[in-house]
Amino acid sequence: MTTLVTGATGNTGRHIVAELVRRGEAVRALTRDPAAAAGRLPAGVELVPGTHTAPAGLDAALAGATRLHITVTAGLAEAGPELVRRAVDAGVRRITVLWGGGVGPVEQAVAESGVEWTRLEPQEFMSNTLGWAESVRTEGVVREPYDFPSALVHEADIAAVAAAALLDDEHAGRAYNLTGPESLTPRERITILSRVTGRAIDFVPITHELALDRLIATGVSRADAEYVVGWYATPTSDSTTVVDTVERITGRPARTFAQWAAEHADRFRERPVPPPGGSGARR
Repeated sequence: MTTLVTGATGNTGRHIVAELVRRGEAVRALTRDPAAAAGRLPAGVELVPGTHTAPAGLDAALAGATRLHITVTAGLAEAGPELVRRAVDAGVRRITVLWGGGVGPVEQAVAESGVEWTRLEPQEFMSNTLGWAESVRTEGVVREPYDFPSALVHEADIAAVAAAALLDDEHAGRAYNLTGPESLTPRERITILSRVTGRAIDFVPITHELALDRLIATGVSRADAEYVVGWYATPTSDSTTVVDTVERITGRPARTFAQWAAEHADRFRERPVPPPGGSGARR
């Protein structure tokens, strides 16, 4: 039985691929650039070209797959229902969907697909913290408009739950809220990052409008920027309340932010400047 994973090199997709391989499963990874993905995914994974936002070109990728993981990303709201229809027509009988923050057209199409499905509803990803990496490396600061707590969840824990839902029988028709084991404010996360990187990091408050402008400058639409910054401005109880779903499904505690920070510490450390006239000593 083969599982097709969309978004296979993304923050969660690569973890899902790795977890399925660890459990001895046949995995087909959908990626725009299979050559580039080859060095980022485990050996033995079948790499297939394509994108889930263009389902008309995925007949070969879906052929023979009985399970499918969908990560809802920008641009999928329009194409997602067709992806689900084509997957079911091709013989997929179990689907997991990593929601886009709400039950939209893709999530609804999965729920109405007629096959077994599980919806993953994680709160904030710990990997969002990578958005701080450049300013921490270059200035030793984090700039954010709000300092409210968030029950961040490790991407590998999302993947572990996704793999369980794809492989085990008791998860059909369920929607799982996923969090980490603690709810942390940005200042608290900064304290942890400072400890694991061994450097001082300051928190610098900015205005709501400046936060919007910063996102829009990266190519995000104003509507999407309003949604993201608004999510931080008025956090919901789900986004701040710790639940034990990861531990109940995987049988082990959810990973802490300190674990995530230790795994990614080098991304936040100041890069050494090579000496003049060369690239540094070699050995």
